[in-house]
Amino acid sequence: MKKNYRHSSFVFLLILLLIFSTAFSIVSVEARKHHTRKSEIQHKHRKRQKNGSGNKATNYSNSPSPAPSPTPTPSHGFYPTQSPIFDILSFGAKGDGVSDDTKALEAAWEAACKVQGATLKIPEFQFLINPLTLQGPCMPNFVFQVDGILLAPPKVGSWPKSSLFQWLNFKWIHNFTIQGTGSLDGQGFNWWKLSQIDYFKVMKQSKSIPDMKPTVLRFYSSFNVTVRDIKIINSPQCHLKFDNSKGVKINNVTISAPESSPNTDGIHLQNTQDVEIHHSNIGTGDDCVSIQTGCSNIHVHHMNCGPGHGISLGGLGKDKSVACVSDIIVDNIILESTMYGARIKTWQGGIGSVKNISFSNIQVSDVRVPIMIDQYYCDKYVCKNQTGAVAISNVKFNQIIGTYTASPIHLACSNSIPCTDVDLIDIQLKPSRNYRGINQMGLCWNSYGKSQAPLLPSSIDYCVRNGSGFVRGISRSHEHVCS
Repeated sequence: MKKNYRHSSFVFLLILLLIFSTAFSIVSVEARKHHTRKSEIQHKHRKRQKNGSGNKATNYSNSPSPAPSPTPTPSHGFYPTQSPIFDILSFGAKGDGVSDDTKALEAAWEAACKVQGATLKIPEFQFLINPLTLQGPCMPNFVFQVDGILLAPPKVGSWPKSSLFQWLNFKWIHNFTIQGTGSLDGQGFNWWKLSQIDYFKVMKQSKSIPDMKPTVLRFYSSFNVTVRDIKIINSPQCHLKFDNSKGVKINNVTISAPESSPNTDGIHLQNTQDVEIHHSNIGTGDDCVSIQTGCSNIHVHHMNCGPGHGISLGGLGKDKSVACVSDIIVDNIILESTMYGARIKTWQGGIGSVKNISFSNIQVSDVRVPIMIDQYYCDKYVCKNQTGAVAISNVKFNQIIGTYTASPIHLACSNSIPCTDVDLIDIQLKPSRNYRGINQMGLCWNSYGKSQAPLLPSSIDYCVRNGSGFVRGISRSHEHVCS
């Protein structure tokens, strides 16, 4: 009886196993058939697309009645997966360098600004553009591609008084790049001539001459901006200016104007943070890079500078104003035939602080004064002495090597608020063949810090004194306005 029961159980289990195996095989075959049919359909669809059938794309799914997906909406002839290009010539520009192409640029900007990833193209022609503000915010990843030449008005009298500060003003721009193989020409020659005579006297006599020389390219209140590869030349005053901005990258830019051009800064920064300037060439009649109040986290590196006035922080604190500059790194710089090398300049009577500054790996050749801190800065023949000063602390000059034409170092710190934590490390400076100075020892006054060999001339070793806590306290008591 037990044997019959066991035999029946074994047969029952065997039957269940056969049923399960058969069902699994049927499901697998059907699944493979479905997959094969789906693959064949998709293959035929791709083949039709490749042959340009023009059929709308179909969304194949497991639903019994697949619905067609919407066709992408074209934007000026381009699909969103491509980069739309807005050529200024398509908006009526002549490109002959004589006709006024301002309205064409304005129209191209207005159209491109509305499209994500757009490129506004300036092709390889010459375009005369009057002073213009190009305003955002625009859609992200906007590229201004300059492969031709943009020309500013050459006649001073043709500039409207409403455009005294800049020629091309980019305002409220985010995630923006200006690049290309072309140039922006400020045609500043007539402006420079006015600077060689009594400019203000001429201005009063002529209603057509504005009282402010313009900047070629200005960015105001803009974020995440890249400027690369282009040339900016012959500005009436400043070439490239950023104010009230953040997140700036300047790469492989060439900026130039004749050495005789007055007050023509290369790059001017004010109230701007998080900036990187590198692998660029700048030679003008004034500062290669000018860093003004409100700037922090600035890195300038791998750059050629000259002619001009070198790399400057300031002048700061003019007319008893507040000046705050911090966290500036300047390294791997070549300065040739400049007035100054690494310079900090502040006006008497100012308040605030300049702190955490590093100048390192700087090669100087025929530089008038390679190292300078001047808390008595004055742009007139005589300035009134004042007791207040912008506090200067934690400044490092490291590996400043080369030749000077007047003096190796000039540290003129305030009598009431001395410079503190000024480090002089590996300074090797010799008079050049063009030396015309009378003081090879330099000037050092009321500066505290430390020096570290090698030092040439050896007198640099005595240029900074060991500072006590009391001296540091005086300096730091004036930093609170920048906290």
